[in-house]
Amino acid sequence: MTAQRAIFLDKDGTLIEDVPYNVDPAQIRLAWQAGAALQLLQGLGYRLIVVTNQSGVARGQFTEAALGQVQARLGELLAQYGVALDGFYYCPHHEHGTVARYAVACTCRKPMPGLLLRAAQEHDIDLAQSWMIGDILNDVEAGHRAGCRAALIDNGNETEWTLSPARRPDLVARDLYEAAAGIAACERATACSPR
Repeated sequence: MTAQRAIFLDKDGTLIEDVPYNVDPAQIRLAWQAGAALQLLQGLGYRLIVVTNQSGVARGQFTEAALGQVQARLGELLAQYGVALDGFYYCPHHEHGTVARYAVACTCRKPMPGLLLRAAQEHDIDLAQSWMIGDILNDVEAGHRAGCRAALIDNGNETEWTLSPARRPDLVARDLYEAAAGIAACERATACSPR
């Protein structure tokens, strides 16, 4: 079986509108043209995998079980576009959390690459042919640490702008659809090669 390509997607501020610590399905809204963006990427043959930091678990804002409702709601919203997620991975940790079992330093909290590496192993993903898309530079760094190319959604959510080679995006876009179109254009260009 041949390894597959994936688009790793940050959730809050990238795939859906950013509502801090929200696990209420009624408040989950897809970001502008997110459904169309994922249609385009799925049509290019990419697997679609969410990788998201969820420190609200470590901070006692909600339980891990609540994330199941979030995943189900995303599935409902994307089904309207004929899109299905291939995976949903989250990090519940934060070293300054208030829930002891989650208040740890880990290798899955972005910018660490653990979520992407786990997903790649479980879904037989070729990381060098894959992309990470997120709205902050920690997403970019996680993608690069995993061996992917990375796109930054520059929608105002990144406030630190601490740059290093690992945090320099391969593509910058205003929204998820523009990122998807950029990846599609990159596929058609001979200059777009794996990292």
